[in-house]
Amino acid sequence: MLQQNISTIKIQTKDNTMKKLGFLFSTFYTLILLSSCSVNNAKIDNNLKQYFDANNVDGSFTMENNKSGEVTVYNMALDTARTLPASTFKIVNSLIGIETGKIVDEKMVIKWDGIKRSNEAWNKDMDMTEAFKVSCVPYYQEVARRIGKDTMQLWLDSLHYGNMKIGNRIDSFWLDNSLKISPDEQLGLVQRLYFSQLPFQKRTQQIVQDVMIQENNTLYKLCYKTGMGTDENNNQIGWMVGWVEENMHPYFFVTLIKTPNKNIDMQTVRMNITKSILTQYGFLKGRM
Repeated sequence: MLQQNISTIKIQTKDNTMKKLGFLFSTFYTLILLSSCSVNNAKIDNNLKQYFDANNVDGSFTMENNKSGEVTVYNMALDTARTLPASTFKIVNSLIGIETGKIVDEKMVIKWDGIKRSNEAWNKDMDMTEAFKVSCVPYYQEVARRIGKDTMQLWLDSLHYGNMKIGNRIDSFWLDNSLKISPDEQLGLVQRLYFSQLPFQKRTQQIVQDVMIQENNTLYKLCYKTGMGTDENNNQIGWMVGWVEENMHPYFFVTLIKTPNKNIDMQTVRMNITKSILTQYGFLKGRM
């Protein structure tokens, strides 16, 4: 009997050890995936400079053809440099919120706090889907507060998200230049989100995939999250991060805009640049 108990303990210990090793391997593998550089053998396309010049801005554009693995980059220096993610962090904030149960689902409403803000679209109760679409900062600040600093840090570390720094404020670290990420890293993130390869449940990733759909017609599906903020040098930063899908074939892209012009119409400029580039490459016609 004693021998049997000893054998049972050994088996249980072995099983626990294997589970721990499996978890560590999975975590390590995820870190390798998320920290890998997608631009090692990139094709440089300096012709894209014309679209940034036409709008009097600096910036970068990166695209990966999932089928061939080919990566195209304009402005490698900016593509590999980290800056604040601004509202593109709502992708990860949503994932963590859903995974931890702080967001029940995409229909979960957070009540308006009654504070009038300059963006009138934010001044009401809303669910996650609408908050994501109108990029409602107060909604996601409340989500971050509910997640809490320790849990948020754990997930940023697990995802190896940019520099993984939260700083002093749990409800603004993605806006105040504490957290930083490069366009190249953003590209890897959305690619793995599309294939549900991030370390979240499939349901969690599916919900976020769905709320990222911005245009969906018979020719193409355009999914993205935008962001806008100010870096330490008072440059205006604009993001457009996502994928375009035609004939069930995804291409992942990241547009970054950088300009000292505080009066820039960032919403218009980032859309014009991104759609001009996509059109030049033959997208938005259902032929890719």
